[in-house]
Amino acid sequence: MNKGDQTMQFLLLIYDQEKRWTKLSETQQSAETQEFGAFGEECAQAIRGGNALQPTPTAKTVRVRDGKLLVTDGPFAETKEQLGGYYLVEANNADEAISIAAKVPWARYGSIEVRPIMTFS
Repeated sequence: MNKGDQTMQFLLLIYDQEKRWTKLSETQQSAETQEFGAFGEECAQAIRGGNALQPTPTAKTVRVRDGKLLVTDGPFAETKEQLGGYYLVEANNADEAISIAAKVPWARYGSIEVRPIMTFS
């Protein structure tokens, strides 16, 4: 991949403050959900997959140290923003992937991390 006119895949990691979402009214949540639907329609050719994630209290972090399984509740690090979902997109280059990421509705409130997918032969 990454040669000639072949496209690359990028993961768009969507970060926002979970508390912001929970404080919105049903009308506001519905409006944001509709924005995500519009984004999905506009960028349908590029989107290869994506999902919203359950809130961080439902997460488990898994580590193996000295052969022992360690499972803790929640994400590994305390942060102001939490990973709320992702899109897997296909783009010609990083600039195009960034352009797509800028259209994700929550880019206005949180941040969208754009990460190229590694390809192995």
